[in-house]
Amino acid sequence: MIGHRGTPLRAELGQALRSLPWVPVESKAEPLFRCGEPPRGVYLVETGEVRLWLTAKSKPGRCFEIAGPGSVLGLSETMTGGDYKLTAEAGEGARVSYIERSVFLHCLRRDHQLCMHIVRLLSEDLHSLYCQSRVLVHGGSRNDMAASRRVN
Repeated sequence: MIGHRGTPLRAELGQALRSLPWVPVESKAEPLFRCGEPPRGVYLVETGEVRLWLTAKSKPGRCFEIAGPGSVLGLSETMTGGDYKLTAEAGEGARVSYIERSVFLHCLRRDHQLCMHIVRLLSEDLHSLYCQSRVLVHGGSRNDMAASRRVN
């Protein structure tokens, strides 16, 4: 998500996010977070890929998306306090950083400019998901879906 979902972040948002106290994620054996868990914080994909899985209790997961460098994960859940909607697993060689939810929210309260950047990022993410769902409902192809992500 740096632009969420792997789109490039605007320079000023990237700079603002990088100024936050990110902590490297050490363990690669476990998922970063699991569907249904309460949010612990926000994750930033520095290098490599993170697979985002749709999971159901009775069925195995399906890959929803692959997040690349610069992606911000768990942002919506961290903001709302709602459970994670996906499961995130870092790929081999991925480097991911993390910021705890309480620290992130404190930073947003202090920095109104950062807060507005985050609102814009969440809005763009919502628009992208809306376009994806329209393509899926109306039987569009992957090329249609890719084109819908470029709509502003």
